[in-house]
Amino acid sequence: MTRDRDVTGERAQFTEPEQRAIRETFAAGGTPQCPRCAVALTARAIGGGSFGLGYARRREWLMCPTCRRSVLFDVRRGTRN
Repeated sequence: MTRDRDVTGERAQFTEPEQRAIRETFAAGGTPQCPRCAVALTARAIGGGSFGLGYARRREWLMCPTCRRSVLFDVRRGTRN
């Protein structure tokens, strides 16, 4: 078993197409579901940026309460970074 696989042999992370679908659903105002478990993902807002730099990132961390997979992305950009 490789390090990027879980105990069932599946990838331990969401695939890029799964991540993109989750971000698009969230950006459209919907409640994204885990593509593996079909349960609603839990959202946690994460602040960012440094004081005095003139910018602040707004990130969301969406987590599956069942399989524990997650995706983190910058809300404004719709990307991981």
